[in-house]
Amino acid sequence: MSSGSSYSGINLYATGRHMKKLIEQSGYSVRDIQHMLHLSCPQPIYRWLKGQVLPTVDHLYLMAGILHVHMEELLVPQDKPAGRSLSVDESLCLNRMSAYWKHLRGKAA
Repeated sequence: MSSGSSYSGINLYATGRHMKKLIEQSGYSVRDIQHMLHLSCPQPIYRWLKGQVLPTVDHLYLMAGILHVHMEELLVPQDKPAGRSLSVDESLCLNRMSAYWKHLRGKAA
């Protein structure tokens, strides 16, 4: 399946799978998300979960709030190695470690 060339840094298919997993873990259905995002039909959500398109920034922001994660935790980078996906906790930990490492490198310069 194509990962979509219009988002060169984001793996659409893996992002869709990841968002589906987060929604399922939260106990929400696609219909629940549809109503919370005030969408008239569930088709856009299914297109996100299939990796066909990304949600708008507004919808990403609202989804992050609904799922209690940061917006960037909904997205899977293109260069992420294949295999198991990171849990939300692992992803957050890696983001914090990366920010701390950049902070340390800035101090050393």
